[in-house]
Amino acid sequence: MSDTDGKKTLGLRGTARPGNVKQSFSHGRTKNVVVETKRKRVVVPKAGATKSTGTSGAAGGDPSRRPAGITDAEMERRLKAVQAAKAREAGEAAEREAEEKARAEERDRRRAEQEEKEREEREREESLKAKAEEDKRRQEEAEAAAKAAAAPAEEPVIQRPAREKAAPEAAPRKQQDRERDTNKRGKGGDDNRRSGKLTLNQALSGGEGGRQRSMAAMKRKQERARQKAMGGQVEREKVVRDVQVPEAIVVSELANRMTEKVGEVVKALMNNGMMVTQNQTIDADTAELIVEEFGHKVVRVSDADVEDVIKEVEDDDKDLMPRPPVITIMGHVDHGKTSLLDAIRNAKVVAGEAGGITQHIGAYQVKTEGGQLLSFLDTPGHAAFTSMRSRGAQVTDIVVLVVAADDAVMPQTIEAINHAKAAKVPMIVAINKIDRPAADPNKVRTDLLQHEVIVEQMSGDVQDVEVSAITGQGLDELLEAIALQAEILELKANPNRAAVGAVIEAQLDVGRGPVATVLVQNGTLRQGDIFVVGEQYGKVRALINDKGERVKEAGPSVPVEVLGLNGTPEAGDVLNVTGTEAQAREIAEYRANAAKDKRAAAGAATTLEQLMANAKADENVSELPILVKADVQGSAEAINQAMEKIGNDEVRVRVLHSGVGAITETDVGLAEASGAPIMGFNVRANASARNTANQKGVEIRYYSVIYDLVDDVKAAASGLLSAEIRENFIGYATIKEVFKVTGVGKVAGCLVTEGVARRSAGVRLLRDNVVIHEGTLKTLKRFKDEVAEVQSGQECGMAFENYDDIRPDDVIEIFEREEVTRTLT
Repeated sequence: MSDTDGKKTLGLRGTARPGNVKQSFSHGRTKNVVVETKRKRVVVPKAGATKSTGTSGAAGGDPSRRPAGITDAEMERRLKAVQAAKAREAGEAAEREAEEKARAEERDRRRAEQEEKEREEREREESLKAKAEEDKRRQEEAEAAAKAAAAPAEEPVIQRPAREKAAPEAAPRKQQDRERDTNKRGKGGDDNRRSGKLTLNQALSGGEGGRQRSMAAMKRKQERARQKAMGGQVEREKVVRDVQVPEAIVVSELANRMTEKVGEVVKALMNNGMMVTQNQTIDADTAELIVEEFGHKVVRVSDADVEDVIKEVEDDDKDLMPRPPVITIMGHVDHGKTSLLDAIRNAKVVAGEAGGITQHIGAYQVKTEGGQLLSFLDTPGHAAFTSMRSRGAQVTDIVVLVVAADDAVMPQTIEAINHAKAAKVPMIVAINKIDRPAADPNKVRTDLLQHEVIVEQMSGDVQDVEVSAITGQGLDELLEAIALQAEILELKANPNRAAVGAVIEAQLDVGRGPVATVLVQNGTLRQGDIFVVGEQYGKVRALINDKGERVKEAGPSVPVEVLGLNGTPEAGDVLNVTGTEAQAREIAEYRANAAKDKRAAAGAATTLEQLMANAKADENVSELPILVKADVQGSAEAINQAMEKIGNDEVRVRVLHSGVGAITETDVGLAEASGAPIMGFNVRANASARNTANQKGVEIRYYSVIYDLVDDVKAAASGLLSAEIRENFIGYATIKEVFKVTGVGKVAGCLVTEGVARRSAGVRLLRDNVVIHEGTLKTLKRFKDEVAEVQSGQECGMAFENYDDIRPDDVIEIFEREEVTRTLT
C-alpha cells in the first residue's frame, strides 16, 4: 500500500485557477490572454445541524457554527435560496438538453430528406440515361440489321462486337457514377455539419457561412428538372411591350425593341414572304404586322416627332417681364438710312467704345436718355427681312421707314411699306435730310397717303419725325417716338426659360469657325447651352455682345454672336435650346433630310403651271398671289384694277405688290417668300434679280400688251377650278372571229360598224350590252399592217392590253376622253 493511498496529490489548484484565452480581432489578428478565475466560497451547513434545526425549536441551529451576525431566520432564507437556484439550474440544463436533442433530430431529418431527394434525382437521371442508351442501342441494332440485310455475310462481323462491347461498358460506367455520387455525398455530409464557430476562412471559402441558394431558387431548379424529365419545355410568362415603330426601321432594331431574338424576327418575316436580313430596313406597315404577330402593342411614331421636344410652351403672365423693343430701319438706299444709323450710334455710344463696336454684327443696343434700351437691326437690304418673314421668325417689333425729304416716296420705299404690312408691325416714318434746301416734308406725307400710310399730322396713327443725320436734328425725338411705340405695344418675355431666338446673319470666320448673330426673343441663352438652329446644332462656346465683349448670358431682345456651331445656318433660322446633344443632333439630321427631299422633289419652282397643279391638289387654295412691276404708275394702276375684276366665289387674284420700275432682287425675295410669280409690264429684271430668280426658282414673265397679261392670269386662276372630263364616242366595232397569234395572244377580227377606230383611243368591251372590260388597245392592224385608225365599214384586227377574254359577237366601244377646263368669265 503506497503512501498516497486515500490522499489527494498536493497542487496549486486552490481558489484561484489560471487559464489561457485566445481573443480574435478584425483582419485575422489574435491575442493570447491569461485569465484567472476565482471560485466563490459558498457556506453550506452540515447535515447534523440541519436535522437539529428541524427537531429543535431553535430557528438557527448551533450559534457557534454560524457566521457572525446571522440569525436563524436569515440562515433559513439563504438555504431556501440556494436550493431554489440549484433546482432552477437543473431545470434549465434539462431544457437545454431537450432543445439540443430536438435540433439534432431536425438536422438529421432534413439531411435525410435532402439525401432522399438527391437519391431520387440520381435514380431519375440514371433511368433517363439508361433509356437513352437503350434507345441508342436499339437504333444501332436496327442500323446493323439493315446493313446485315444488304450484306448477310458481314452480319457476325458487325453486330456481335457492338453488343459485346456495349454491355461491358455500361456496367463500369454505372459503377463509376455510383462511386462518384457516394464520395460526393460522404464529403458533403461531413462539410455540411456545423463543426464549431464560423471563421473568416470558412466565410471566404464558401462554407457554412457563405451565400446559400434560396428556397425559391431550389424550387425553380426542381421544377425545371421535372419539366425536363417529363420531356416538356419550360414556359415563361409573355411580357407585352409597347413597341415604337417609325416610318422605317432596321430588323435588328425592331427585335431589340420587342426583346425578341433576331432570328425569330427574321423567320417571321420570311414566313410572310420577305427575304431580309437583320441589317435591312423594313417599312412601318410590315413592322406593325410583325409586332402584332409577336403579341406586342404597336405605337406608331413619325420622324417629325423628334421636334416635339422644342414645342412652344405658353408662359404664365406672372413670369413675363418687360423687354427692349427690336427696331428695323428700312428705306431707300439713297435716302440716308446708313447715315441715320451712324448718327444714332455716335450720339448714344460713348466715344471710347465707338471703335469697339463690331460693324458686321448687324445688331446693336442703344440707351435713351430715359434709360430705356432699344435693340436696332441693321438690314442692308430687304432680302434678309423677307427671308425671316417667310420662315416665320417675327423678330421685328417696330419698323422705322426712312424717306428723304427732297426725294419723297421711291419704289423701294413702297416695297418697305409692303414688307411692314406683310409682317404686321407698326411703322414710324423718319423724314430724313430735313436740312437740305429742297426738303419738302409735306410732300412726303402726301405721297404716303397713296400707300395707306397716314401720319399723325394728317390725322392718322403713324408717327412721323423730321430728322437730319448730318446735323443730328430730331434724333432724340425719333428715339422718344420709338420708346413711346414700344410702351404702347407692352412687349414682355419670360427670361427664366429655355432660349428661343432668330438668326440675323451668319458667316464662316477663319479663326472662329461658324459664327451666327442671334437675336434672343424669349428666355435666356447661356454659355454651355446645347441648341439646334435650322439644319445645324451645337453648344454655346462663347457669347459676344454688340460691343465685342464676352458675356455669360443674353436675355430677351439682346443681340449676340454665338460660337460653337457645327455648320453655318441660314438667315432667319430659329434657334431652340434642347436638353441633350443627342436631341439636337437628331432634330438637325431630320431637318437636313427633309430639306434635301424637298430640294430633290420635282416641281419645287414656282411657275404658273405648277401653281395650277398645286391648287388642284390643295383644296384650301383660294387665292392666286402675284407681283406686278410696270413702267409707269398709270399702267400699274390699270393692271391692279384688271386683277381685281378676275375671280368669283371660289378663286380670286391677290396682288402682293405693285410698283413702278425695274424688277429688283427685293421683288424676287418677296415673291419667293410668298410663292408668287412676277409679272413685268414693259420692264426687265436686272442681272442680280435674274440670278436670284434662277437660284430660288421664281418665275418672271414679261409682257408688252396688257390683255396678254390679263389672259394669262385669268388662265392661271381658272386652274384653281376643277376641270371637267368629257367622253366623246368616236366609233363601234363588232367582233366577227377570234384568232390566236403567237407572241400577241388573242386577236379579235372586227368590223367597224360606226365611226372610226383609233389606236390611241380608249375602248370598252360590251357583251349583251354589259360592260365587262375597259382599257386600251395593244394593237390595231389592217392586212398585217399596224395602222393609226380604221374607218367605218372596214375590217381590222384588235388586241386588248392585258385582256384576252374576247368572244365573237362582242361589241367594242371606242371613245376619247377630253378634259374641259373651266374658265372665269
